[in-house]
Amino acid sequence: MNTSTPDILRIAIAQINPTVGDVAGNLAKAREARADASRQGADLVLFTELFIAGYPPEDLVMKPAFVAACERAVRELAADTSDGGPGIIVGTPLTRESGTHNSIMVLDGGEVIAERYKLDLPNYGEFDEKRVFQAGPQMPGPVNFRGIRLGIPICEDIWGDLGVCETLAESGAEILLVPNGSPYYRGKVDVRHQIVIKQVIESGLPIIYANQLGGQDELVFDGASFAINADRTLAFQISQFEEAIAVTTWKREEEGWKCSGGPTSAIPDKEEADYRACMLGLRDYVNKNGFKNVVLGLSGGIDSAICAALAVDALGEERVRTVMMPYRYTSKESLKDAEDCARALGCRYDIVPISEPVEGFSNALGQLFEGTTAGITEENLQSRARGTILMAISNKFGSMVVTTGNKSEMSVGYATLYGDMNGGFNPIKDLYKMQVYALARWRNAHVPPGALGPSGEVIPINIIDKAPSAELRENQTDQDSLPPYPILDDILECLVEGEMSVDAIVERGHDRELVHRVENLLYIAEYKRRQAAPGVKITRKNFGRDRRYPITNKFRDRS
Repeated sequence: MNTSTPDILRIAIAQINPTVGDVAGNLAKAREARADASRQGADLVLFTELFIAGYPPEDLVMKPAFVAACERAVRELAADTSDGGPGIIVGTPLTRESGTHNSIMVLDGGEVIAERYKLDLPNYGEFDEKRVFQAGPQMPGPVNFRGIRLGIPICEDIWGDLGVCETLAESGAEILLVPNGSPYYRGKVDVRHQIVIKQVIESGLPIIYANQLGGQDELVFDGASFAINADRTLAFQISQFEEAIAVTTWKREEEGWKCSGGPTSAIPDKEEADYRACMLGLRDYVNKNGFKNVVLGLSGGIDSAICAALAVDALGEERVRTVMMPYRYTSKESLKDAEDCARALGCRYDIVPISEPVEGFSNALGQLFEGTTAGITEENLQSRARGTILMAISNKFGSMVVTTGNKSEMSVGYATLYGDMNGGFNPIKDLYKMQVYALARWRNAHVPPGALGPSGEVIPINIIDKAPSAELRENQTDQDSLPPYPILDDILECLVEGEMSVDAIVERGHDRELVHRVENLLYIAEYKRRQAAPGVKITRKNFGRDRRYPITNKFRDRS
C-alpha cells in the first residue's frame, strides 16, 4: 500500500529493455518492473520514452491498429494500479483529435489520470519523428500526482530551445521527470549530463533522466539513467548497459525536492563502453530477431577475431560457429592464428577450403575472360566464394552470418559486394580500424560485465601485431592499396564526422593529393554502403541513419 507523504516520494526508474512492436511483451515487462518496484517501496515508477511501443517504432506508428494496441495495453496497466501500489508514468503513441503523438500516460488508482504529448520532435541524425508524429498542440503543464506537481517533458523537450522546462517550472512543477530514448555514441553520457545541468540552471528544478536500454537495429540504448539536484549535484547514477529497477528517495526540503538515496554506479571508459555497446547491439539483434546462433568467417585477421570475441561474449560459445576458408594465398600464420583464436574463445571452428569453387568459377568464366589480365576481378572471386559458403551454412542451419568489415574499409570501399560484405549484422561497422585494435587490446585485458566469453587473451597477440591483409594475392597487405590506418582514419573522421573541407584537413598535416583521393573513394563507395548489413552505431555519425549522401554524386571539394 502507498505509505508516501507529500514530503517524501520514492521514484523507481525502470531502465529495462523493450522490443519494438512487442506490445504484449513490453506490457508484461512493465508489470514485472512495477511489482519489483512495489517490493522496494516505490510510490511511482518512471518508464522510458514510448516504452509500450518500443523505441523508435518508426512507421509502425502509421498503423492505427498498432497505436490502438498500445493504448489498450496502457489501460490494462492502469487497471493494475487499483491495488494501491505504485503509480506509473509510461510512454506510448496516442492518436487524438490533434494527431498521433509521442506521449506519456500517468496511471494511478486504477485510472489514467493524465496524458502529455511531446512538443519538440527531433528530425536529425538517427531521429525522424516529424515523419510519424505531430507535435503536442500546446505547452505541457504539470501533473498532480498524490499532491505533488510533476513536470514530465519527453526527451527532446529538454534538448531543444522551446523552453519546456522553464514553462513547467513557471506553471508550478516541483520535480521534472524525463522519459528518454537516447541512443549511445561515444561520450554521450557527458553530453546528457551537460544538457540536464543546463535545464536545471534555467528551471531551478531537479531533473530525473530515465533512459531506455537495449539494441534496436543499428541503435544501442545504453541506459545510464541519472538525476541532477537543483543545486547541480549528481543525485544518482544508474549503471550503463545493464537493466535496473532503481528506487530513489526524494525529500521535500526548504529549498525544494532533493534526492536522499539512489545508486552511484561508475560509467565505463571509452573502450569498455564501445565494446559493451557492440556486444549489446549484437546480442539484441540476434535474440530479438529469433536467431538461434551465428556463423562468421574467421580469417586470422583482427576484424574477424574481434567479431568472434564479441559474438561469444554476447551469445555464449555454444551459439557461435567460425569457419576458416583457406585458399592458396592464405598463410600458415593465418591458419594458426584463426585456430588459436577459436580455441581461446571455445567456439566451434571448421575449415572449408575454397580452391575448388574459386577454380570452378575461373574455369566457367575462362572463355569470357580470355585475353584479359588477371586482377581484382579474380581476387574478388575468392571473397565471393567465401560469402557463398557462409550463406549456405546460414541457409542450412539457420545461423545468422556476422559480417566483419570495419568503418575504415567501408568508408573507402575496401570490401567486396556479395563476398565479405555478406551477412545479417555487423557489430564493428562503426569502428575505424585503429579503434578495432584498441578494443582488441582492451578485451584481452578485461572481461566486460555480462559477457559470456572467457577471460585471458582471447585474440592472439600475433593477430594484433601483424600487418593487416586480405590475403587475396601473394604477399598482399592493406597498405598496398590504402594509406597507413592511423593516417587514413584521421582523414576519414575529418570527412565523415567533421564534414571538414579539404583545406582544413590539409592544415592538420595531411597531403592534399591523398585527402582528395580518400574523399573520392569515400563518395564512390556509397553504393556499396547502401547494400551493407546494419551494424551498431558507435560514433556521432554512422553510415546509415546519420549520414545520407546520394549515390549519384559528382561533387568533389577541389579547394
